[in-house]
Amino acid sequence: MPLRIQPITRDEHLAFVSGRSSASHMQVPSWGEVKPDWRAESLGWFDGEQGGGREEHGGGRLVGAGLVLYRPLPKLKRYLAYLPEGPLIDWDAPDLCERWLAPMLAHLKRQGAFSVKMGPPVVARRWSPEAVKAAIADPAARRLREVEATSHEPGA
Repeated sequence: MPLRIQPITRDEHLAFVSGRSSASHMQVPSWGEVKPDWRAESLGWFDGEQGGGREEHGGGRLVGAGLVLYRPLPKLKRYLAYLPEGPLIDWDAPDLCERWLAPMLAHLKRQGAFSVKMGPPVVARRWSPEAVKAAIADPAARRLREVEATSHEPGA
């Protein structure tokens, strides 16, 4: 079942971000305030359950949040929608597209977005400090991507 998505207040957004172990500074409402040519909107993803320690809103629990920046196209009422280093959702969810992203895309389309750019905080590969040091010492390795990663995240 898709999650419900709707605008949330600045306080709801900040409360959600503060409850996360980490979040980019580009996913807080104040980042939208320093982008004068963009219109900012805080979005919330809500499930149908009550409780759970998150803000209650319209019969659901806030389970995700994102800062959307809308950049207008000159002479048109259409926008590029950008979610820098976000949104803050469950990127490991098996139903990511249907449950999380489809409602977001529908909302952004209703807002006049013609294109959406996201910067999900998902790491596909990692290199240990030892692997990086070995790569620096290896004259054949010119780029980190040419070096075997220490770990791979198949879900990314």
